Amino acid sequence: MVRRSVEADWERSRAIRLRALRDAPLAFASTYEREIAFLPEQWKARIGDSAQFLAGNADGEGIGTATGFTDPGEPGTVNLVAMFVVAEARRCGVGEQLVEAVVAQARADGASRVRLHVVETNDGAARLYARCGFVRTGVTEPLPHQPSLLEHEMVLALR
Repeated sequence: MVRRSVEADWERSRAIRLRALRDAPLAFASTYEREIAFLPEQWKARIGDSAQFLAGNADGEGIGTATGFTDPGEPGTVNLVAMFVVAEARRCGVGEQLVEAVVAQARADGASRVRLHVVETNDGAARLYARCGFVRTGVTEPLPHQPSLLEHEMVLALR
């Protein structure tokens, strides 16, 4: 059950994002300490400025999220960020559904590619992205809050 977030989802979006930052602190370019201080307006703006998707279970609990936003410096490129699935829902297809939601929105918006960065220690995510058609470009960069770790760029061509 994946759907695009709307502004009214800001509390659910906040909850799953903060859980992601707590559960997998080295998987993201941000930190729990930074984002716990965000105001409601900042959470709402994130939803409005991007294509954010939420996955929920049968009880309506948030079990995953992924966001796509157009790179302002590279027209035609959508960045897939903030991808997370709770541990108990992994290996059930939720990740693939979230990635496909972002990719489908990118296609609908006329993007030529979707790009993401995956931390070198996150083998599960790298395998998920490869299954979804993403390939490593060879470009790496240090994780901002843990520069000893590298993030690998992966791209999916849409045309």
